[in-house]
Amino acid sequence: MSVLTLRLAGPLQSWGSAGRFARRTTERAPTKSGVLGLLAAAQGRDRAADVSDLAALAFGIRIDQPGTRVRDFQTAHHGDSGKAMPVSERFYLADAVFVAAVEGDEALIAALHAAVRTPHYLPFLGRRSCPPSHPVDLNTHQETDLLDALRTEPWQAADWVQRRRRRERRVELEVIKELPAGEGPGDTLRDQPLSFDSGHRRYGLRSVHSYHVTVPNPHARKPPRPLFEDHDPMLGLGDA
Repeated sequence: MSVLTLRLAGPLQSWGSAGRFARRTTERAPTKSGVLGLLAAAQGRDRAADVSDLAALAFGIRIDQPGTRVRDFQTAHHGDSGKAMPVSERFYLADAVFVAAVEGDEALIAALHAAVRTPHYLPFLGRRSCPPSHPVDLNTHQETDLLDALRTEPWQAADWVQRRRRRERRVELEVIKELPAGEGPGDTLRDQPLSFDSGHRRYGLRSVHSYHVTVPNPHARKPPRPLFEDHDPMLGLGDA
């Protein structure tokens, strides 16, 4: 088994597990369906293609920079009739950074890694209006599990965030990790992709649990030197 990690960062992200045209919400962290959709697009899979191999991957998210939830109002016109559509309410995460991880068979992970480095379709962070600000490819981890991979990845928050917390040599980050089937208790999310077919999208339930990991802060300030060091004036006299 091996693990692929991705850096998900951009001006705006939106990870909705449920929504209608007039109101599109976002979760506080990337959904499994959203990240697997990104991977399927990178491989050039058709929306009607079988994604059961991707759905079987273990999944986890580390929240490196939570960002800010913002609301936007949008208008549109019908493509055929030209009539004005109802005003829609859209929610986004601004200036957020996450590390996503998927764990599975080594051959599949290697294929996904190659795909995100040279994607067939451009990746986006939940919606097509939300492109990433950096390449999403981060790393692969061999002979380790998903939680250890998220524990060892360097902190991916923006430099200004790391400098703001320069008094902390190590920072604590939340990890939302998928629980194996039958293991619990945990929170339930309906973002397990069963089909991405635009005519019949289907999602199942999965259980997740929150953990915390600590990582070094590369911008941590070094501890100040003491004003006076311990000094014994008799040491230079030697034995009497």
